[in-house]
Parts: sequence; C-alpha cells; structure tokens
Amino acid sequence: MDLADGFWVFGYGSLIWNPGFEPDESVLATLSGYHRSFCMASIVYRGTPEDPGLVLALDRQDSGTCEGLAYHVPAATAEEVLAYLRERELVSSAYKESVETLELADGREVQALCYVMDREHDQYRGHLTLADQAEIIARAAGPAGSNRDYLLNTVQSLSRLGLKDAELNWLADEIGRTT
Repeated sequence: MDLADGFWVFGYGSLIWNPGFEPDESVLATLSGYHRSFCMASIVYRGTPEDPGLVLALDRQDSGTCEGLAYHVPAATAEEVLAYLRERELVSSAYKESVETLELADGREVQALCYVMDREHDQYRGHLTLADQAEIIARAAGPAGSNRDYLLNTVQSLSRLGLKDAELNWLADEIGRTT
C-alpha cells in the first residue's frame, strides 16, 4: 500500500466508536459485496480461548452492503496508524486486509483498507443463527470488556450517525429482554 498520500480505512464496528487514531477526514460510506456480521469468535478482546465471544467482521455477500465511516489517515501519520491497525485487527489472523471501493456519502469513490473475515479461519462463525449469537453476546467477556457492551456501543454509534442495522438492533433488543 502506497502511503505517500495517506490512506482510507473503513470503520463498521468498534472502529466507529473507538478508532484509536486521528483521521483528517471522516465521511459516511457504503461498502458493497459485504455485510456486517457477528461472524468472528473473539478469543482476545471480547472473549477468551476457553469461552469465546463474538465480534463484528465484514463477511462476503454478493448482494450485501455495509454502511459505516470512511476515515482518511493523513500521510504524516500513515505508517504509524497502519502499524497500529495491523496490531489491533490482525491479532489472531482471522481478518484479511483487503483494499475495496467505498462509495462516500458525498458522491466520491475511494479505495479503502478493509478488514474482512477469512472464512477459512477457525474463528469463523458465519453459521450461527441470530438467537445463537445473542446467547453468546449476552454472556461473553474478555480483557476489553463485555461482548454486550461492544454490541451496544456499535448500535448506539450507528444510530448517532443515522445508520440502522436490523440484525444488530434485533440482537440488542433480544439481549435487553434476557438480561
């Protein structure tokens, strides 16, 4: 990846509410060909190897779309931010780095770094029903906190941006009923 002009990165989960870096621009964006899904077992942040939680990932879906935030990282901090993102996102190698086209809300199209699920990785949980996901999210916790808080932070952040995700809203409502 050429960092001379900085780079774009797509936030669709915790990067929305906790990016961990200062972008010089953030714009609502849509990624086609993927959907946001609790399809990754979390053994580091929101669960443990003995009791995994679930975290969001971009899961390939030909007709899918995912709305989130595109962040532009300036050239001055590009190397530092890329190293930070790789340490954070590639901790268990379940994500793959992929450069994808985003459609920004202002009409621009940009190439952005996206962290997508490796369906061949043993942490892939794309087969779980929403009810199974809710059960795991309601009880799981790890060094970064509860899985429930991760879900609620994401739902609240999407709502503040004027974005809705029907599956995440269902999960939040379901967990709210059971706790």
